[in-house]
Amino acid sequence: MYHDTYDVIVIGGGHAGCEAALAASRIGRRTLMLNLSVDNTALMPCNPSVGGPAKGHLVREVSALGGEQARAADASIMLIRWLNTSKGVAVRALRAQCDPKLYAAHYTAALHEEANLDVHQDEATELLVRGGHVEGVKTRHGSTYGACAVVLCSGTYLDGRAYVGELSFPSGPMGQPPARELFGSLSSLGVRTGRMRTDTTPRLNIDTIDLSQTRTQRSEDVPLCFDLWGEKKVYGGGSAGTGYACYFSHTTPETHAILAANIHRSALVTGVIGTSGPRYCPSLEDKFLRFPNRDVHPLVFEPISNRSKEVYVQNFSTGLPYDVQVALVRSLPGCKNAKIIRPGYAIEYVYLPPEQLSASLENREIGGFFCAGQVNGTSGYEEAAAQGLLAGINAALHVQGGEPVVLSRSDGYLGVLVDDLTTKSTTEPYRMFTSRCEHRLLLRYDNADRRLCPVGQRVGLIGGARREALARRWERVDAEFTRLGKTRLVPSEEVNRLLIEAGAEPMSEPLTLASMLRRKNVTWRLLESLTQGSLTPETAQSGELNELDDDDIFHIETELHYAGYIEKQERMAARMDSLDNVLIPAGFDYDGVKGLLAESRQKLSRFHPRSLGQALRISGVTPSDVQLLTVALKVHRSGSTPSGNPRTPTPPSGGRGGEEVGG
Repeated sequence: MYHDTYDVIVIGGGHAGCEAALAASRIGRRTLMLNLSVDNTALMPCNPSVGGPAKGHLVREVSALGGEQARAADASIMLIRWLNTSKGVAVRALRAQCDPKLYAAHYTAALHEEANLDVHQDEATELLVRGGHVEGVKTRHGSTYGACAVVLCSGTYLDGRAYVGELSFPSGPMGQPPARELFGSLSSLGVRTGRMRTDTTPRLNIDTIDLSQTRTQRSEDVPLCFDLWGEKKVYGGGSAGTGYACYFSHTTPETHAILAANIHRSALVTGVIGTSGPRYCPSLEDKFLRFPNRDVHPLVFEPISNRSKEVYVQNFSTGLPYDVQVALVRSLPGCKNAKIIRPGYAIEYVYLPPEQLSASLENREIGGFFCAGQVNGTSGYEEAAAQGLLAGINAALHVQGGEPVVLSRSDGYLGVLVDDLTTKSTTEPYRMFTSRCEHRLLLRYDNADRRLCPVGQRVGLIGGARREALARRWERVDAEFTRLGKTRLVPSEEVNRLLIEAGAEPMSEPLTLASMLRRKNVTWRLLESLTQGSLTPETAQSGELNELDDDDIFHIETELHYAGYIEKQERMAARMDSLDNVLIPAGFDYDGVKGLLAESRQKLSRFHPRSLGQALRISGVTPSDVQLLTVALKVHRSGSTPSGNPRTPTPPSGGRGGEEVGG
C-alpha cells in the first residue's frame, strides 16, 4: 500500500476543487488534488457561460481574493456582455460565453504550474478521522494519504445516478463515472446527507438548425474582461455581424402538446425521482407541472465552441426518454431537421446539508474537514469556485493554526452565500441572486477590489506585480476623489448651455466637481469638457486631470452619485455588524435560556450560530429570542444573575473581528 503525507487534500477537480487546491498550495501548504479523471478538470457539464447578475459579482470577488476563475474565463471568452445596465449600478455585471476546452486548459495549466501541488487521478473512498479530526483519506487504488485538512468538492459525482425517462444508471455528469464508496464512509462517520437533482439539455448539431428563424446576439463592441488585472479585449461580433453568436428562440404550442402527451413517462411523475431540482432553472417537466397553462417559454441556442458543432439549448433541460427529446427538439422553430449529439438527462446526487458547516466552511463535528461547491447544495460554476477558494484558504490557515477568513454579509456576495447556507441551509439547489443581498449597493462589481483585495493580500494570494498595480490604481483614484472635492467650477453661459444640452440642471453658483457629479445626468466626461477654462483661479492648478480608465471613472461616478444611499446602507450594515461582532461560545446551552420559543431552541441547537447576528438570520428565530439570548450571554460571561429588561447589545470596540461573549 502506498503512503504519503500532505498538509491539505482536495477531493474533486471541478471548479470548487481547482480553486481550493490552488489557494492552499499558493499559500504555501503542500497540497494533493485527487480527481476521478484529470481529463475532466474544470469540466463545464451545463451551459458554457460564466457570470451574470450576482454570479458575475462572485467571479469578480474570486479575482479580488486572488483566485483563478476570472482568468480562466478571460482565457476562453467567445462572447461577453454587460447585463442589467438599465437596472442600476448595484446589479450591473458581466456575463460571457466561454469555450469549455480553453477554460479547462487554463485551469489545468495553472494547477500543474504550482510547485506545492500534486494532481493525481484516483478516487477517494474513505475519510480517515481520529479523535474528531481528519487524518487523511484512502483511495480506490489502495493508497493512503495523510493530511491535517481535507476539502471535499465532489460536485454531482457523489453516488450520482442519471435518469433518461424510464432508464436510470449510476453516473456522474455527462456520462462520467460516479464516486460511490465515499458516501458510505461519510455516513458511517455520522455526517448527515441528502439527495438533490439537477438536469441538463439535449445538445444539438448546429448545422441541422435553421438559424434564420432565431434572433442573433453577439459580443459587445468595447474591450472587456473579468479579472481585475486582466487585459481587456474586443471579442468580435457586435455591429460587424461576424464571429461567435448566441441565438434566441422559444418553445411552441406543439412543444407543450408533446410534453402533455408524455409527461407520464417522466421520472418526476412516476415517483422514481423524489428529490428537489433547481427552482430557478427548472426542467421542461418542472415548467409543465408548475405552469400548465403556459405553452411558450424562451430559450437560447448557445454554441459550445467556435471549433465544435455542438449547441447547448439554455432553458431546455429534460430527463424525458430519448424519443420524446427528439420530438421536443423538432417542435422548436428552425429545428424540424435538428439532430441531437448528446441527450439530456436528470442526475441525482448526494449532498451534505450545509447547516453542518461553520462560516469558514469547516464541518462543525469533524475538525479539518471542509466542504465546497455543489456538495453543499449549491448550483453554478461561480458559486462553486467562490466556495472552493474560501475553503482552500481556510484549510491552509487551519494547518498553520491561524484564524479562518470569515466574510460578513456586508463584505461580499460570498459572505451572503455562506451565511445563507450555514444559517438557513437548503433542500434544493441554491443559486445566488442580487435580491438575496440586502446591502447590494455596497457590494458592487466595481468596488470588489476595495472590499476583498486586502484579504487576498493578507493571506498571501496577492503579491508582487499585482499588489503594486493595485496600489497604483487606488492611489490614482483617491487622488481624483481629492481633486474633485477641492476643484470648484464657476457658472457661465457656456457651462450652463452644455449642462442643459446634457439634460442637467444649470448652475447658479460655484460648486465643487464632486458636488456636480452628484447631480442627475452629470458625468465625469461632461465635467472634463466643462472644466476647460472654467475653474476658479485658486483651484485651477488642482483641477488638472488624472489619467483614469473607464473602470476608474465608473467607480468614481458611482461613489459620488449614490453617496447618500451608500452612507445609508453602510449605517444599516454597521448595525448588523454590531450583532455579528457578539460571538456565541461553542457548545452554548440553549436549553438553559428561559423564555426561548421551542422552534427557536431547536433551530439554534441545529445551526449553532457563530454570533447574535447569525442567530437572528435563522428562519424561525425572532428578535425577542435574540434579546433573551443577549441577556443569557451576558450572564454566561459574568456568572451573575440577570436583572432588568433584555437589551440589544452595543457594538464592541476593535472592528469587525468580534469578541466572544463568555470566551
